[in-house]
Amino acid sequence: MTADLDFDLLEVRKVVASVKRPLAEFDKITIQPVEIKNKRMFQKIAIKNNLVFHKNFDINQFDNVLNNLIKDYERINIFTTSFEYILLTNGDLKVKKKAVKNSPVINLEHNKKKNYILNEGDNIPAFVELGIFTKDFKLVNQMSEKFKQINRFVEIIDGKLDKNVKKLNIVDFGCGKSYLTFILYHYLKNVCGIDVNIVGYDLKTDVIKKCNEIAKKYHYDNLHFVEANVETEKDTYKSADMIISLHACDTATDFALYYAIKYGVKYIFSVPCCQREINSQIKLDGNLEILQKEGLIKERFSALLTDAIRVEVLKSFGYNTSTIEFVGFDTTPKNILIMAKRAVGKKTKSIENLIQLETNFHFKQKLIELVTSLH
Repeated sequence: MTADLDFDLLEVRKVVASVKRPLAEFDKITIQPVEIKNKRMFQKIAIKNNLVFHKNFDINQFDNVLNNLIKDYERINIFTTSFEYILLTNGDLKVKKKAVKNSPVINLEHNKKKNYILNEGDNIPAFVELGIFTKDFKLVNQMSEKFKQINRFVEIIDGKLDKNVKKLNIVDFGCGKSYLTFILYHYLKNVCGIDVNIVGYDLKTDVIKKCNEIAKKYHYDNLHFVEANVETEKDTYKSADMIISLHACDTATDFALYYAIKYGVKYIFSVPCCQREINSQIKLDGNLEILQKEGLIKERFSALLTDAIRVEVLKSFGYNTSTIEFVGFDTTPKNILIMAKRAVGKKTKSIENLIQLETNFHFKQKLIELVTSLH
């Protein structure tokens, strides 16, 4: 595309894509040059429902990115050192060019400090007690990666909720120290104004006691923590609108998904961890045998297979399901987020193909076992 325009990519100062078409994912996209490790690149800043998403791309990908913008937006403004190019894409592509006296100032410094759903410096005393913030609301150094992944988790939930939702009942399955639970509650209740009720389940007596004390102290009145085995059924699941689980270990994730399916929970957000079950059983024959010769490869293959099964089970029970890497691998290798939303009126399908998979590769998988009785 840029071959048809008379500017050099090094001259580009800013690109703004606006007036989106109905199927465009983002409300607005801005592109600006950045320099990372002495390499010129571009940063795409996409806005959706007041959330901001950043992605860097190589300079030689500019044409592809621009072509995608042309498909999704009716107007694109490209500012260079000397000119503004206005691309009108509603119908045949039209390009207008005009000289500019004050082109946007180029700033190649890469902004490494991301604006999150909640940020360092926010006046949230409960986070001080949790060890997330210092007394002057600075982020504790050791919590930076945890804070990043939890913010991202909440950001994704916020982006998937139905617009104008007024009330939510949420179960945090295997809440642990409850960083996610507190941040999610604070955001939905105090920032979004949603009438939210959250219950966190975990086995650790001391952790549950401390979390309840913090919730009470800071008047998080509809946030409660219960000491319980996550494999034990609770009435709370029956009224839940959402089940979340962040790094629930091994088959604990399967129980979370099972209860969500059983009671028709609308939203599911689950980041699995320690998928040991299949790894300890699986026997691969023929050409697939090479996947179990190296322990690390076998472990990762088994983990991916486990999560693939979970996704297929959810789909078979009428959930629109997808997976994403919700944070980078450098933050945590356990970074696959399973997202699901129950589709009204969608019929369930047989899971015979998954049962046959168990037979073929000599393993049993907990979620398959749990949902068999539901068909």
